[in-house]
Amino acid sequence: MGTQPLRLVMVDDHEMVLEGLKALLARFPGRVRVVGQAVSADEAEPLVAALDPDVVVSDVRLRGSASGLDLCRRLVEANPDRRVVLLSAYDDEQYLFQALRAGAAGYLLKSIDREELVRQLERAAKGETVVDPTMAGRAAASAARLQAGEFWPGAHLSLTQRESEVLGFLVAGLSNRAIASKLVLAEETVKSHVRAIFRKLEVNDRAGAVAVALREGLYQ
Repeated sequence: MGTQPLRLVMVDDHEMVLEGLKALLARFPGRVRVVGQAVSADEAEPLVAALDPDVVVSDVRLRGSASGLDLCRRLVEANPDRRVVLLSAYDDEQYLFQALRAGAAGYLLKSIDREELVRQLERAAKGETVVDPTMAGRAAASAARLQAGEFWPGAHLSLTQRESEVLGFLVAGLSNRAIASKLVLAEETVKSHVRAIFRKLEVNDRAGAVAVALREGLYQ
């Protein structure tokens, strides 16, 4: 009897993304099979426990209070052998590092070629740690800089480089609109970064974020 296809549980808070991934993976019936899907961490946990898939593929950002990183951490704590691969639109090395610290078996980008995606999931199922090919070189360089202590303010607090830039502007008292103009970003993108900063610094507002930044001596 031939090798059985990998059994996958997919987690993403956009159902259209889930359906698109299922359609893409359906082209490889002998290699992968989606056995379950969820739109939140709370929905995914009992599903994974019940189905015991070979690999869980989750987006980094999910609806509700728990992120894909939180879900990964919980699943690995419940079962250290659980293989979780984060599939994200964010090609930021700090997200990759956070994923690995959370126990992820890999971090891949949603722009990955479908054949490469299946190949990387197969490697993850076999026990390897997989990183999107487009990020591997930059991630290695960033890890070396981090080891040497040469990184951006707040890296030790899990802030990405962009979040660090946004926090610096918060300390300077700029509004979201002004920050968006400075960084040439959409205002909604800045708001998303601000929410991520609040979550990582465990604060509820700008004043709290500024207080942590000043207490940690992040900006002179």
